[in-house]
Amino acid sequence: MSFVDGDFVKIEYDAWRAVDNKLVYTTDEKKAEENGIHYKDVKYGPQLIVIGKSNTIQGLDKAIKSMSVNESKKIELDPKDAFGERDPNLVRIMPLSDFRARNINPQVGMQVDLDGIIAVIRSVNSGRVVVDANHPLAGEKLIYNVKVVEKLDKDEDRVKALLEASSLAPKTLKVEAEVVRMQFGGDVDKNADFFVNKSTAIASIFRYMDKINKVFSEEEYDRPKGNTGGADKAQAQA
Repeated sequence: MSFVDGDFVKIEYDAWRAVDNKLVYTTDEKKAEENGIHYKDVKYGPQLIVIGKSNTIQGLDKAIKSMSVNESKKIELDPKDAFGERDPNLVRIMPLSDFRARNINPQVGMQVDLDGIIAVIRSVNSGRVVVDANHPLAGEKLIYNVKVVEKLDKDEDRVKALLEASSLAPKTLKVEAEVVRMQFGGDVDKNADFFVNKSTAIASIFRYMDKINKVFSEEEYDRPKGNTGGADKAQAQA
């Protein structure tokens, strides 16, 4: 069995740089810890791929498309099929004073956000800072060990996976025809990250699921402890 564009699959993988066999990505949290590449904000475990929708690198998407559930494969990717060739135009020299004005103390290897562009500081010398906006793995040949662990066929499972990818777990979720309805309980922290993640998830639902035309999201708020005036709960419709 192979997959077609629009199929939802979950994969596990390890990825190494071919030049030095250094592990650079993995879906295995323990392996990430053992290799010094563990990040607390990364969600480990099987990752969602939507075939043919450009939500993973081109070479990996193409290889997975010809695989089957429970199949494992070793894949070697040239830079053009991974994170692209290095572009010298994305490397520039900035005055140190620009970083001082941003309250940044530049250090070699630091990632910085320069007006929406993520760059890595390559050197700091004589009042000048060299920044590189190429992807850290641009120009690298990569080797992947990838396994397809699941194919999601039900619309509700697909929506749930898109929500999980944005770190969201609704109290209830229902998908009927072209409508998604979800409710978030009072135990969910409604902070800024929640609203950004919800917006991202809804955009992903519309992007990857052509049949969905409406999304209803309901939030439940519990009254803070110690505040006893009025009703015990309030609900907001968004």
